[in-house]
Amino acid sequence: MQEVNWVALSIFVALFGLVSWLGFAAGRWRKGDLDQLQEWGLGGRRFGTLITWFLVGGDIYTAYTFIAVPALAFGAGAMAFFAVPYTIIIYPLLFLVFRRLWHVCHKHNYMTAGDFVRGRFGNRWLALAISVTGIASTIPYIALQLLGLQVVIGALGVSGSGLAANAPLLAAFVVLAAFTHSSGLRAPASIAVVKDLLIYATAFTAVIVIPIELGGFHKIFAAVPAEKLLLAIPGPNSTGSYSSYATLALGSALALFLYPHSLTGILSASSGQAIRRNAAMLPGYTFMLGLLALFGFFVIAAGVDKLPEYAAGFKQFGSNFAVPALLMHSFPSWFVGIAFAAIGIGALVPAAIMSIAAANLYTRNIHREFINQHPTDRQESQIAKTISLVVKLAALVFILFVPTKYAIDFQLLGGIWIIQTLPAVMLGAYTRWFNSWALLAGWAVGTASGTAMAVAAKLTPTYPLMLGGHTFPGYSAVYTVILNLFVAMVLTVVFNGSAKRQAPFDETVEADYVM
Repeated sequence: MQEVNWVALSIFVALFGLVSWLGFAAGRWRKGDLDQLQEWGLGGRRFGTLITWFLVGGDIYTAYTFIAVPALAFGAGAMAFFAVPYTIIIYPLLFLVFRRLWHVCHKHNYMTAGDFVRGRFGNRWLALAISVTGIASTIPYIALQLLGLQVVIGALGVSGSGLAANAPLLAAFVVLAAFTHSSGLRAPASIAVVKDLLIYATAFTAVIVIPIELGGFHKIFAAVPAEKLLLAIPGPNSTGSYSSYATLALGSALALFLYPHSLTGILSASSGQAIRRNAAMLPGYTFMLGLLALFGFFVIAAGVDKLPEYAAGFKQFGSNFAVPALLMHSFPSWFVGIAFAAIGIGALVPAAIMSIAAANLYTRNIHREFINQHPTDRQESQIAKTISLVVKLAALVFILFVPTKYAIDFQLLGGIWIIQTLPAVMLGAYTRWFNSWALLAGWAVGTASGTAMAVAAKLTPTYPLMLGGHTFPGYSAVYTVILNLFVAMVLTVVFNGSAKRQAPFDETVEADYVM
């Protein structure tokens, strides 16, 4: 059993307390009426370039990113670096597609992807499908943030049995729920600044100090097994790891900004210009991600997984314990406290945004559409606050009572599900050609086939697609969204060719998309 590191724990608690105070104080920052959903759920759409940079970056670079990407490099080697090109691909998409989407959403007061789809295509069932997909994809994502927090708390030596074992996680959950309820999106926006500064400080310090301790990068790479330094060469009649790497990068990039929390960060920006600038500035986070991925190789070179003092942590958390073990092995306790606080706070920011985004979807596109079509502003905001709590509670139950493996598996499924909204949301920002019922059918086929592929592949992200005697292992999300698009295009031609076809509904006009 790991002993409590009191110095690190004290610093962790102090920094955690600081950001908790910031979360509650944020309700008075750029003060607005938090009984209006736009103020609570989108910060009044008043965040400028810098805050948007931290907020969107806080969406993408989470506690689990800090732990999982190096853990994948530690376990799988070069395959983990698909995360670097994937975060390069997303920023042109942000510039081209989501800046355009921001303009039309701002013009029509759309707050969610469901709002946009409802206005663009006039089909509330398609909007419902988009919204349910977003919520279902978000809950396991929040659970993984809590898992990252759980790993850090365990690494600090805080343990016990029964309720005592989960008391720190429950306390963090209560704080998260409280400041999200009271301050809305302003809370994670203010905390994101502190969180990212701490993560940058940790990443840059570690990437300088640890290689010096290990004798330089040449010794680090010499210690990494050759099979982990490069992708495996494909066998005959197969594209092997090459197609897996490429499709994981492409599919992850296409899916990222379709997640409700990412779109919420974008829609909270004060102007299209802020989105445009962020498309240019956010690659700074990609550089940091490349440094984080190297941590997996540092773990191998340092051999911390073989040290007896960390055996219990690796047994409990597997490769997810690699980064905490590396930091504890390489730095004094006071720095470990700062680094672990960065990871812990990195769980609070995205978890808060995710729960708010899911609440916005439910309130606007399920409750308002199907239960109460004319709520008052206060009723709407109260519903959202309640659903935000329910979503976080569901994620907490997930992480406490469902084996960790399933939380990870469902998050992988979430990526396959959320990419099925691409035709309606991303292509919808450019064209109204698609028939709404064809889009709904494409979504259903893509979701069902993606789930089937994932199950057949034992809930791993890649599926060995067989075509003409050749095998193309690849990310199921890419294969199924292609199928989704094919179905939507074919059925659109069929439905649009009907003699009884009515003019397509669209409450937006071309001028709304002018940037």
